[in-house]
Amino acid sequence: MSGRPDSENPADIAEAHEVHDARRARWTAAAAGALLALAGLAASTLRATGSAPPLVPAAYALGAAVCGLAAHLGSRGRTRRALWLLIAGVTVMAFGDQFD
Repeated sequence: MSGRPDSENPADIAEAHEVHDARRARWTAAAAGALLALAGLAASTLRATGSAPPLVPAAYALGAAVCGLAAHLGSRGRTRRALWLLIAGVTVMAFGDQFD
């Protein structure tokens, strides 16, 4: 034994940092997904009440649903898949906006 407490063991410190990083990645993915889903739903609602073609609010709603799924996956630890779904959801919203 080295005489040091276990909390000063470099392996324990590295593991604690990995756990902290993973937790932060989950919360970031979940928060970003939820925020983008809410923004997409708000944009869909605003576009549906205006004179936009029906495809525009539908694209925003679909993108919001994809971002909501990304938030769910991110909270479950599937942060890589969540990132790709966030990109796909925002892309769907952006392409839908081009029809206006």
